[in-house]
Amino acid sequence: MSSFFVRNARALATAGGAGVAAASAWYYGNQIVDARVGGARKMYPPSADFPDLKKHNNIMASNLTPKIYAKLRDKATPAGYTLDQCIQTGVDNPGHPFIKTVGMVAGDEESYEVFADLFDAVIDERHGGYGPDDKHPTDLDWTKIRGGNFDDKYVLSSRVRTGRSIRGLSLPPACTRAERREVERVVSDALANLAGEFEGKYYPLGNMTEDEQQQLIDDHFLFDKPVSPLLTCAGMARDWPDARGIWHNSQKNFLVWVNEEDHTRVISMEKGGNMARVFQRFCSGLKQVEKQINDKGWEFMWNEHLGYVLTCPSNLGTGLRAGVHVKIPRVSKDPRFENILKVLRLQKRGTGGVDTAAVGGTFDISNADRLGKSEVQLVQIVIDGVDLLVRMEKELERGRSIDKLIPKGDTRGL
Repeated sequence: MSSFFVRNARALATAGGAGVAAASAWYYGNQIVDARVGGARKMYPPSADFPDLKKHNNIMASNLTPKIYAKLRDKATPAGYTLDQCIQTGVDNPGHPFIKTVGMVAGDEESYEVFADLFDAVIDERHGGYGPDDKHPTDLDWTKIRGGNFDDKYVLSSRVRTGRSIRGLSLPPACTRAERREVERVVSDALANLAGEFEGKYYPLGNMTEDEQQQLIDDHFLFDKPVSPLLTCAGMARDWPDARGIWHNSQKNFLVWVNEEDHTRVISMEKGGNMARVFQRFCSGLKQVEKQINDKGWEFMWNEHLGYVLTCPSNLGTGLRAGVHVKIPRVSKDPRFENILKVLRLQKRGTGGVDTAAVGGTFDISNADRLGKSEVQLVQIVIDGVDLLVRMEKELERGRSIDKLIPKGDTRGL
């Protein structure tokens, strides 16, 4: 039986002690409802429903064929999430001026299985070659990291973030209000039990004082209601700000966002260039959060193939983005800069986020990959790559050539 059945058996038992028998009756009754919906839709052939993607430039549009659509259109996950709901954001948003967006989301953990014919192709393209039988490695042993303490003159801040989803509850594009509130309850209860350097406080977005709100704004911790059509068309902004919130520890260097784009976003960060310390805190804190959630009878969505399961296929695997704000005005002016980053498996953006310009030669540099490599591997890639960029910057400051430092390698998949 699916995790959908498990969660509803748990919900019924909690609410009224109904147990598995009542949950079973509810589950199979729900399947009949789904079948009726599917039957009504079959009045029209899939060819009549196939979306117009002629002018689209996203990964979903590149891989969705009439044949795949015909096969999947009338299927649904146990929770009732359909293919059309998965792809709606990609249908409504034809393209992006700078990057080829994914164009689809998952509504629950089962989406990746029920609609595998499309998701597998999208995942393969987005992650530069990742087959349906590939297995993803997970490694949160921070002691394996080499180096990672950069010169603060060049590296202004360091950050590692990931996402985690609670198994048995629908993801943000599809969750009901009750499910979203259950995510908040499960996560905030777990965070309340953290101790030591991870002791902190949870701030619900819809129930905070003006002083608390201003402080979170001043700390740059507060996240806003999604306005990007990529997110709103996927259903991310429904019922805002119900059951959304921010938690941080007393030192303000370990944060958890609740019910933003994913069930949770876990962030470790600090000023300066000590990426190794940031990753150590990230691993230790994340393990403690998971233990508290497990102790309450819940668990994160994870499997051997996809690693940690998140809303967007781009974040599958580790869900990890390790980034630094690094000041490299000379290197960034070199005509080879873009290719250097590709070879190093790094990506850049302005310090204000996606689509923002760099100011004063300062960039947000992070790992390009998420899936197929472990957390340790990805953080090490960032450390080694940023170390090389800083060495290049120092050579250019001295008026020397960086020709011998230019890396060579494969840029496929970027």
